[in-house]
Amino acid sequence: MKKFVLLFCLLSNIVFGQTKYQKDFAEFWKTINENYAYFQQQKIDWNKVKEIYQPQADAIKEDNEFVRLLENVLNELYNGHSSLNTNLPTSNRLTPSGTDMYIEELDNKFIVKDLRKGFGAEQCGIKIGVEIVKFNDQEVLPQLKQFLPKFTKAYTSQMLQYAIDMLFAGTHDKPRKITTLENGTQKEYYPDKEAIASTKKLVESKIYNNTVGYIKINNCLYDYELINEFDKLVDSFSSLKSIIVDLSETPSGGNTTVARAMMGRFINEKLPYQTHELDEPPYDTKQIWTEYVIPRRKIYAGTVIVMVGHWTGSMGEGIAIGFDAMNKATVTVVGTKMAGLIGAINGFKLSETHIGFQIPTERLYHVNGTPRENYVPKVLTKNSDDTWKVISKILEIK
Repeated sequence: MKKFVLLFCLLSNIVFGQTKYQKDFAEFWKTINENYAYFQQQKIDWNKVKEIYQPQADAIKEDNEFVRLLENVLNELYNGHSSLNTNLPTSNRLTPSGTDMYIEELDNKFIVKDLRKGFGAEQCGIKIGVEIVKFNDQEVLPQLKQFLPKFTKAYTSQMLQYAIDMLFAGTHDKPRKITTLENGTQKEYYPDKEAIASTKKLVESKIYNNTVGYIKINNCLYDYELINEFDKLVDSFSSLKSIIVDLSETPSGGNTTVARAMMGRFINEKLPYQTHELDEPPYDTKQIWTEYVIPRRKIYAGTVIVMVGHWTGSMGEGIAIGFDAMNKATVTVVGTKMAGLIGAINGFKLSETHIGFQIPTERLYHVNGTPRENYVPKVLTKNSDDTWKVISKILEIK
């Protein structure tokens, strides 16, 4: 009996002697282990992640350290659709919503492939095609290591692109300095020197050539009021030959009700728009279902161009594949590859520190079976400038 009491006391000390950070780290790892939808697709060794970060969690003494630890753990998932609901001044901006440049590594050089319209990088004078040689006065390549997964050293192109996106997004507390190499001369740019005024308009609209209506969604696919604004514009453009639906500025995603409402203005029958897949590990089964769009209000019958880009993210990507799934000759998706945010996300909150986080818990697919993150626009372009040139040519906009 004495041995049993002693053993119980020892076990109690182990369990109840844990810090709140140790408890929450265990809960964080377990929640992701049981709910994350892309371990197999991304080939993530989640047990290795625990092995790497558990000793760090054991040593943490204060909240800021713990937030930083969780941010580092999320880097192991290397996709912008996993994030915390809190951050530090030193935290990185989210991707793609916090980025204004799309940069790729080509032969060990970092080349600006696209710029976000109206944001700091474009406004300070950086041009598409230039090489970036330094970020905040340091060479680029060594700085990527902080964002690359630690569970492997066999880095994929997706891992590298994630690290590039994170680095050039910068942190909340420090203005970025970008050093480029142009015609053999180094030039310095400061994208954060002037604050970018955010637009209060949900949508912007124009009419070109008296025949083409243009509707730009300003990163508000989560706002139900957008449905009314969108309806008004579609109604006012009903007699026009074509409509451009511009989703190139929707990096923060949104909700499926708004998406279905928008797409419902362009079909005359019930149609599928995306497929969901949810694992049920305890039973070795899956739930698979397809989401549909139904016609609503007066249906627009003209030509529709859906404009997408590197800052079309999450629900914007869902709308793009939904339009493509209509399989209509009058509907065409035009643009660069999109943000590639994976899955449908759900939110969770840790018991001790009450830190919230979100991760993708369902896989999403085009109705033809293509993973949403792998979808390529029907008319693929090089960058946002090229996208507009192509659309102008298709619709004969002058």
